[in-house]
Amino acid sequence: MIPIYGQLVDQETRCVHYHSTKDIIAIKFKCCGKYYPCYQCHQAEGHKISVWKKEEFDHKVILCGVCKTEFTIRQYLQMDKCTCCGSMFNEGCKLHHHLYFE
Repeated sequence: MIPIYGQLVDQETRCVHYHSTKDIIAIKFKCCGKYYPCYQCHQAEGHKISVWKKEEFDHKVILCGVCKTEFTIRQYLQMDKCTCCGSMFNEGCKLHHHLYFE
């Protein structure tokens, strides 16, 4: 099982900041190599955010909280739901892509 860090509220990677039915992904942060549900959980532990560069978009850094499948950044950016279990991802996450990806 992949450990998820931060202020989780359930086993599907929802946190105190984002906890709708669609908030089910965790992101592996480049700076520390740990999965967090959101940038706020990451920052709460005193970590600075380093964005993944375009040439790193083939790294598996996105985790579906429902089925625990890992995806590359490139795969994730082309999906609106998990291609493994069919669970919908929060479309609002796109507003924060600049915090994670170049």
